[in-house]
Amino acid sequence: MSRAKALQYYVLTRLLLAPLMLWTITTLVFLLLRATPGDPVDAILGGRAPDEEKNKLRQQLGLSDPLWLQYLRYLGSLLHFDLGSSISSQGQKVWEIIQLHFPATMELAVFGIIVAFLVGVSIGTLAASRSGTVFDIGGRLFGIITYSLPLFWVGMILQLIFAVQLNWFPLGTRFPISIPAPVGFTGLYTLDSLLSGNLNQFFTALYYLALPSITLGVLLSGIFERIVRVNLKQTLKADYVEAARARGIPEARIVVAHALKNAMIPVITVLGLTLASLLGGAVLTEVTFSWPGLGNRLYAAISERDYPTVQGIMVFFGSIVVVASMAIDIINALIDPRIRY
Repeated sequence: MSRAKALQYYVLTRLLLAPLMLWTITTLVFLLLRATPGDPVDAILGGRAPDEEKNKLRQQLGLSDPLWLQYLRYLGSLLHFDLGSSISSQGQKVWEIIQLHFPATMELAVFGIIVAFLVGVSIGTLAASRSGTVFDIGGRLFGIITYSLPLFWVGMILQLIFAVQLNWFPLGTRFPISIPAPVGFTGLYTLDSLLSGNLNQFFTALYYLALPSITLGVLLSGIFERIVRVNLKQTLKADYVEAARARGIPEARIVVAHALKNAMIPVITVLGLTLASLLGGAVLTEVTFSWPGLGNRLYAAISERDYPTVQGIMVFFGSIVVVASMAIDIINALIDPRIRY
């Protein structure tokens, strides 16, 4: 089979597997929600409400139907791209909640992944190019520590130091009340302020975004550091690198212009895997920093036993991970001829 046909078969297989993966995610979310303790009706009316009111509300919400009927109704709604209405937000559509809160999560995730990529690749390159030195040992320790530290604990410590004690950064908000927030179709404050030409809003948005995005990015950077360090060490032992050294090419140019290119190929694959960690980390970061994003709204919905909102947000997050992973796999297959299908 030629490479072109093999690639087409690989892409088609990934496209066909995507709906199966989404169905698995939606089914697990549906079942796990109903297996957890707590009743949405009690969360809304309170535990001391009359049983008649509870039963009436339970029938209105469809929670008194058999589980299989609720599941079929849930799948039918998903096939029509209907995520339902929130129980705790007075019937607000879940899609409206996603549109309202996702831009804040997206902005935090984008800046977090930028910080993670820059820090991880820089430290990984420095450690690999100086193998056996204190830089290599420091790179290993950095990767282990950042990967193992709990994000919420680091976030609280950094808030205590830089926001409370030193007062360098703001605490628990996305934009100050005293300044009008940027208005635009994207919902990303940094981008909307640039598009409107308001640099004051842009730098203010960056200032409020700095501490949570740096916290999220640094703790995720250990993944990139470990991948880059291991692969760059192997690449620096390749024959073409030795040949470049024999021609008298400076070591810094060999590392950056030759070896780092090939060492970065696995990083593309890791980007897709990091996305799941990034979304999970964004939830913890948003709750810790009171960031008004979709992760914070998900946490509130779980606390309120808001089944439709939790299901909708989890399906939305799952769809992003599935699509991103599929895209990364296809891109990696296109740029790396060594991959077999």
